[in-house]
Amino acid sequence: MITGKQFRDMIISGANNISNYKDEVDKLNVFPVPDGDTGVNMSMTIRASVRELERLPDNIAIEKVASIAASALLRGARGNSGVILSLLFRGFDRGMRGQETADTTCFVKSLQYGIEAAYNAIMKPTEGTILTVARVAVEQTIDEAAEMDFVSLLERIIAVQKETLAETPELLPVLKRAGVVDAGGMGLIIVFEGMLSVIRDNVIIEPSEQKPISSVENTGVYAKDIADDMTNEYCTEFLVMKNGRSDAIKLRHSLETIGNSVLCVDDTELIKCHVHTLEPNRALEVALEQGYLSDIKIENMYEQYLRLQNEKDAKEHNIIDTKEEFEYVAPGEEEYGFVAVSVGNGLHNLLIDIGIDKTVEGGQSMNPSTDDILAAVHSVAAQNVFVFTNNKNIILAAEQAVKLADRNIIVIPTLSVPQGISAMLAFDKTVSIEKNVITMKEVIEQVKSGSITYAVRDSNIDGKTIKEGEILGLIGGKIAFTDNSTYTAAIRLARRMIDKNTNFVTIIYGEGISETEANTVSEVILARTKHVEVSVVDGGQPIYSYLISTE
Repeated sequence: MITGKQFRDMIISGANNISNYKDEVDKLNVFPVPDGDTGVNMSMTIRASVRELERLPDNIAIEKVASIAASALLRGARGNSGVILSLLFRGFDRGMRGQETADTTCFVKSLQYGIEAAYNAIMKPTEGTILTVARVAVEQTIDEAAEMDFVSLLERIIAVQKETLAETPELLPVLKRAGVVDAGGMGLIIVFEGMLSVIRDNVIIEPSEQKPISSVENTGVYAKDIADDMTNEYCTEFLVMKNGRSDAIKLRHSLETIGNSVLCVDDTELIKCHVHTLEPNRALEVALEQGYLSDIKIENMYEQYLRLQNEKDAKEHNIIDTKEEFEYVAPGEEEYGFVAVSVGNGLHNLLIDIGIDKTVEGGQSMNPSTDDILAAVHSVAAQNVFVFTNNKNIILAAEQAVKLADRNIIVIPTLSVPQGISAMLAFDKTVSIEKNVITMKEVIEQVKSGSITYAVRDSNIDGKTIKEGEILGLIGGKIAFTDNSTYTAAIRLARRMIDKNTNFVTIIYGEGISETEANTVSEVILARTKHVEVSVVDGGQPIYSYLISTE
């Protein structure tokens, strides 16, 4: 049997382990484009649960640990690998309900529930991925789990996972051609090895890098204090307007019995008070005995701490966390609203101009979490909100937000910003949601998307030898050619994408590309292809010098 404490520590240890090895996992990504973020996504996803788990007492029931972890992972899920990891942990929530502790059979059955949830969430599951690594390990251990102790069980699960991972190149040809195993499968093994450390060695793997925690701005409260003393997490401030019986010393003594960091500044007409407490209501009740209250402010310091840490993590890993930009509004009388994922001020402005209500910053290598998307949706005062994902690695995270929202979310699985723009322009408020979805998907299929980026490492893809730093032309996410110039690459890309049925070409240029260069690319295309209309847009997007679409 394992207790809630052990399971809590197992998840924390697994999270720390994948955090330590995230860069190694990232390097397993097949394509040499700058989107190798499987390790980062899995790390960020599971770490979303760590700070909540660290606060739990040792005598907690295992069902509570599983519930808290599953909820945190779901909201923090980033990218396909992160969403799948969160779904695997959702199985623990289902399988451990009503349990104080869990035996080996319960543990494996919970994993089975998670695998079922993951497979059901993906329209076309691909074998040779993290799904296969997770599934085969459960299939080969579930019948014998009852006869094993937890150390033997986890060792057996990990052994099967490693065997299956080694076979992934045979199941997925693209892995074999690149000479790597599946990155998500490797990440899952690293998580389980961290979990095993707690059961076998009674050791929680620690993060490899301990960084100082910066202070919380504008509050006078330090994040380290928050982390060290989470029993008094509400920063409570107020003014007591004095009456004839007010006593600042008595008030300070009373507040010290229910909290710490107590400050009572006695002035002629008022007492300014500050206290960290778990019971802000009691602090206010005590203060009311001294006079009436004004300028009351109660803030959850733990949320402040989490926000700062998440912002640091996001900055460190080039992941943009935007939920703080959005304020919740209840669904209003407006029937439809629109949210799109994009990056760069130019693209943001363009999307707003065509009717998008809110944009979530993100895209390739910068996958927003489920919670980020949910926050954007909840900031739109509409009953039905369309979400244009504009990237294949964001679709699953958006689909998880559907289950958490207090209004109807319709996910439109656009793979690029140009597809999102075309889908938005196809919206017709006079017809049903179902009809709009059909029309949007038809329009998406007519949009070809290409991009210009650069190689982050040497590689060999489909017989193409690619050197780090080379310019890459991609069509539909696949590498079409390499070049030494973004200018010539953009022209080559457009020419390959244009055919006799093409009517419109959109060129969205990003950071580091001048308007002059982009216009010159447009002029060359027009000179060589008379039957098309070309639009040039300053997208301002990073990483991708050009995004080009044809319709």
